[in-house]
Amino acid sequence: MERPPATFQVHGPSLRKHRMSQGLTVQEAADKAGISRSYLQRLETGIRERMGPKRYTRLRTALQATDDQISPPPEIPTEER
Repeated sequence: MERPPATFQVHGPSLRKHRMSQGLTVQEAADKAGISRSYLQRLETGIRERMGPKRYTRLRTALQATDDQISPPPEIPTEER
């Protein structure tokens, strides 16, 4: 049986964009997810980049978001010179 990751990485700008597309203020989204406004702000500004599984799931559900919508974009490998 596979265990979920210990933490999930979120992408602040994507998180903010998705929250705003839902028409939610920071406070409204935080209330829906059961987290503090300041915690959500730290995620959106990139001060925090990782969340525990329970909080991550609650936030994703509150924003009606998929993993791809709030996770960091895949890194594009750069060519070495």
